[in-house]
Amino acid sequence: MERTPIRHLEEKTGKDVLLKGWIHEIRDQRNIKFILLRDWNGIVQTIAFKDNEKVFDSIAKLPKETCIEIKGKVQKANVKNEEVSEKSVEVLIDEYKVLAQSDTELPIQIVKGKDEADLSTRLDWRCVDLRKPKNRAVFKIQATLIEGMTNWLNKHGFIQVFTPGIIGVASESGSEMFTVEYFNRKAFLRQDPQLHRQLTIAGGIEKLYDIGPSWRAEQSHTVKHLCEHRTCAVEFAFIKDEIEVMRVEEQVVMAALKRVNEKCKHELEVLGIELNIPEVPFPELRFPEVYDILEKHGKNIRGEDLDSEAERIIWEYVKEHYNSEFYFINRFPSKIKPFYVMKVDEDPEHARSIDLYWRGLEMSSGGQREHRYQKIIQQVDEQGMTRESVEWFSKFFKYGVPPHGGFAIGIERLTQALLRLGNIREAALFPRDTDRLKP
Repeated sequence: MERTPIRHLEEKTGKDVLLKGWIHEIRDQRNIKFILLRDWNGIVQTIAFKDNEKVFDSIAKLPKETCIEIKGKVQKANVKNEEVSEKSVEVLIDEYKVLAQSDTELPIQIVKGKDEADLSTRLDWRCVDLRKPKNRAVFKIQATLIEGMTNWLNKHGFIQVFTPGIIGVASESGSEMFTVEYFNRKAFLRQDPQLHRQLTIAGGIEKLYDIGPSWRAEQSHTVKHLCEHRTCAVEFAFIKDEIEVMRVEEQVVMAALKRVNEKCKHELEVLGIELNIPEVPFPELRFPEVYDILEKHGKNIRGEDLDSEAERIIWEYVKEHYNSEFYFINRFPSKIKPFYVMKVDEDPEHARSIDLYWRGLEMSSGGQREHRYQKIIQQVDEQGMTRESVEWFSKFFKYGVPPHGGFAIGIERLTQALLRLGNIREAALFPRDTDRLKP
């Protein structure tokens, strides 16, 4: 007999089935016992009556989180337990077999309503923590976000590429990069697949995306920073300006959210999330007007990058004036941006650099890149960098690189914002931060 996933039990009503999963909870009544069986699709109530002596007498000895298989018959039911996902059916146990028995004392609780461990303890026991239905829901939704993004990109002619995670030159901010030993010489873990995406454009691949990890050696102890994170990074050629980048990014985000709404209704319900699809185009705020808004609210950071307080003020402003949860901030001061960002020719104090925000949380950075060789070299000089340090990258721009741009959406950040998670570590399967390297 083939295994039946719990989510397919309703269509098997009246038939014998084979189930495999974990014992979520056991409930013992005088003449009847219940096993709530959990697999990665849901939880179902299974029952044993006293007349089935072999099953009935042994069930109470089974520790929670034991892996078992159950053979039984599906029957209609009206289950009231809120943790059970398949409420219209239950399974009458004929026999069961233990596949792997759990210890009787669990390091953290799985059942809803039991004492919840703090996040640090949960992450110490992450493999057990992931068994909670709400945590599985987080990662099903995260996978579906990526599915929605890649579906749209594939449909619109983008191809997936894989850029290197190890690079030979710390061409951006070396103090925030992890060094690794690479055959007796120093190498670095990338901060962003940015420069290699641009080189791929230079190679004639006009529309691409890259999904993978990046690393930042920042001493950031906040609820929105990780030392290792993943992005969906998109780049495309022959653009007019950064506005085209914004229009593509909107569609990628919309496709991701729509796919979640279509495919993850149960998971959204488990997490108590009502997902509203936003309208496009998203509002756009530009510098230096952003500084004007901040100053009207008592925040003067003219010429500097946005800090957390500034981001909060801008989010309150957008809510009041645009009634939108998503918005772009454009034309950042060029002096705070890397050498590869294109300046506005008629206003070189500002760059064609865009960040996407969702409810005050930065989702991505992007914009138009500088594709003209002489301009790149000029900006390298202006930032006090040596030409030799970027020659591995810049030399290819001597040979006709088209206008191009792109963005990199943080996958954990997008998940955190969508699900209103209090800490980004809840959106990372095995998070890596300044203190955590295990499990």
